[in-house]
Amino acid sequence: MNAQADLAGHFDLTRSHLRAVAHRMLGSADEADDAVQETWLRAARAGTDGVANVPGWLTTIVGRVCLDMLRARGRRDEQLVESERFDQVSVHDGDPADAAVLADSVGLALLVVLDTLSPAERVAFVLHDLFAMPFGEIAQIVARSPATAKKLASRARQRVHGTPVLPAADHARQRRLVAAFLAAARAGDLDALLAVLDPDVLHRSDVPGSGGERRGARPVAQGTLTDSGRARFADLLLIDGRPGIGVLRGGRLFLVLRVTTDGERITEIDIVSDPVRLAALDLALDPALDPGPGPGPGPAPDGGVPAP
Repeated sequence: MNAQADLAGHFDLTRSHLRAVAHRMLGSADEADDAVQETWLRAARAGTDGVANVPGWLTTIVGRVCLDMLRARGRRDEQLVESERFDQVSVHDGDPADAAVLADSVGLALLVVLDTLSPAERVAFVLHDLFAMPFGEIAQIVARSPATAKKLASRARQRVHGTPVLPAADHARQRRLVAAFLAAARAGDLDALLAVLDPDVLHRSDVPGSGGERRGARPVAQGTLTDSGRARFADLLLIDGRPGIGVLRGGRLFLVLRVTTDGERITEIDIVSDPVRLAALDLALDPALDPGPGPGPGPAPDGGVPAP
């Protein structure tokens, strides 16, 4: 009874840290809560006999839970693609407060890119680069050697941090236009949208029910405002090395906006939501906007789990 009470005390003290790990790993507040609950159930069943560092042990458990959830998510995605059931979804789905928490804690753009990694890569990258967990401990979670865990994180890091394909001046001009477009969409500012769109801009979308194509600045701008619920879950990133926009839904990559410009205005917007097409894109952080690994908790003085 005392052992169970002692575990409950450790769990309560570590809960916020466990949730932060799960939130960054899964990208969804609801799934993070589920992961923390499952962590408690597994810990309570196992007991703490022989466990020297209970907070570190709990972090290992939540890492394994998240890895299982990411793998299960991947299997569901494969089944969705194979059956070609692309359901129409509401652009207003999702919790704005959750999106704000995600943006503050890790950045929406990083979450978009993380969703393109394999489960093991994502676990290794998040735990090492955002939470400074040693590779020896990560290796236990992903069931690989420490050297392989290090390679997983390194491979993920290379995919996360992108390289622009345009000359620096052209890249900066396109990034400013895309940023202005996103800011105008978030603000619901029709005039600001018209200012960055070419009069003959072409807008294509594979989102079910979107109508396919629009042409002309005003129809595209008005359609953008109709769909402005997406903008609060959107962020700038590199798409095949060029500035574009990624959109999350429920903490998952929902769609991207591939943008073409003539240097002065946006001439084409191609919205991609088809999972097969999304998987073929190279999504990464724009180095000009990349804050680096972020202000993660860092390692504890004794090498164990950071304090919550």
